[in-house]
Amino acid sequence: MLRRQLLQGSMSFSALLLTTTLAPADSPTKSPGAVPFDRATIRRLAADLAAKPFQPPDTKLPDALSKLTYDQYRTIRFDASKSLWRGQKLPFEAQFFHRGFLYSNRVDIFEVANGQAIPFPYAPDLFDFGTNARPPAEDIGFAGFRLHAPINRGEFYDEFCVFLGASYFRAVGKGQTYGLSARGLSIKTGDPAGEEFPFFKTFWIERPAQGAASVVIHALLDSESAAAAFRFTVRPGEDTVFDVEMTLYPRTDITAAGFATMTSMFYFDANSHAGVDDYRPGVHDSDGLQMLTSRNEDLWRPLANPTTLQISAFADPSPRGFGLMQRKRDFRAYDDLEAHYEQRPSLWVEPIGDAGEGAIELIEIPTKQEIHDNIVAFWRPRQVLKARMEHIFTYRLHWCVQAPIPNEIARVADTRTGTGTDAASRLFILEAAGPALGKIPANAGLRVEVSADHGKIANAVAMANPKLGTWRMSFELLPEGAKLVELRARLMGDQGPLSETWTYRWTA
Repeated sequence: MLRRQLLQGSMSFSALLLTTTLAPADSPTKSPGAVPFDRATIRRLAADLAAKPFQPPDTKLPDALSKLTYDQYRTIRFDASKSLWRGQKLPFEAQFFHRGFLYSNRVDIFEVANGQAIPFPYAPDLFDFGTNARPPAEDIGFAGFRLHAPINRGEFYDEFCVFLGASYFRAVGKGQTYGLSARGLSIKTGDPAGEEFPFFKTFWIERPAQGAASVVIHALLDSESAAAAFRFTVRPGEDTVFDVEMTLYPRTDITAAGFATMTSMFYFDANSHAGVDDYRPGVHDSDGLQMLTSRNEDLWRPLANPTTLQISAFADPSPRGFGLMQRKRDFRAYDDLEAHYEQRPSLWVEPIGDAGEGAIELIEIPTKQEIHDNIVAFWRPRQVLKARMEHIFTYRLHWCVQAPIPNEIARVADTRTGTGTDAASRLFILEAAGPALGKIPANAGLRVEVSADHGKIANAVAMANPKLGTWRMSFELLPEGAKLVELRARLMGDQGPLSETWTYRWTA
């Protein structure tokens, strides 16, 4: 599925639902159309929505908008002088996306201030349409929004997060450019029968106080199987952090839900370069899945662009964290003056409380172009999410350079593979990097602990790499006819492991 298609729009919020659920405020100073609002409001709306049959979104738009091409849609720009909170000396501003092209579903947006939810009305005057025809002056809502704050340069308000399409959202930290996306909820991801795409239909953005370091966003999500209430507390900075509180109300029993879902792109790298004719040494938004298990074991799974769909599950009673990471930060790893993949953020998920029994799932989809988001990772609980019940999930998202966990153990900085001593074998080269390794003498006698669930391992060697200040682990895999082999390796010293555990799925 195209990345642009993955960021498809959301469904409109029914004004009738809001006004019948919430009585207008009696305050004589309330704004036109304002209704009372507090933290319980969205939960009530989500519970009420889940109790009713699912209504598919109305995607009707004037032809001038529904028939826009991608390039035409890109020329529609929000007038920054009309940003929400512009000129109020507040630490944040909000701008909005127009509907059109693939973003046909309506999203309604409210500002929350003084305990009231105030609708932000659509008007064509909010946008510059370039050479496109100006749409009729009717309330067609928005496709999504983005937030700005001065995180890079003095008082300049940089865009640091965007909510646009289905339940997708993206963010960056200081000095980063957009890369992978997060999702509010995924259902039946990787299911041969087809995936269900929940969508945000309404947002409420709280007006920040002067000098505030965070902004709060509330969202109402809907889908065939469930409705949900979200509260995002967003803190931009060196790392941009989202505290996510989600309350889910299933319409039906759900057995295949994905939480803290993230979607990324991996086209090729040194470990997955077969059949790619490209001058660049690597093209990807993320190069691996990092995990910290309930047993405090560090795992690293390099991503691959497989020839067939691959689904992996890492069972854990309650993981301490996981994320799709971009470890290579040197421009020379990509040599791309336009994409700057070295500036793409990593995304780390930190569960708040006990996540319970379940598995971290990784889905790798074959792709022949870098425009496709072909990597998905999420937490899938083991329990069935029962209909007509309330299920609460709380976690923290870190848009970061590296995972915000102790870095005492060496990390696998690079994975490369090629033909071994004969055509029937595969040679693997792993570079382990970490401050402690640089102090270990070359004759220390470190070794590689490596295992495979099929085939045989040969010629496992660990040696110091003085050129990079790393320790290199190398070994050969003899598949012996196996079509799929699960590998594990780590660098060992006399006192135990010196590196995280490298895991890999080799396919013929």
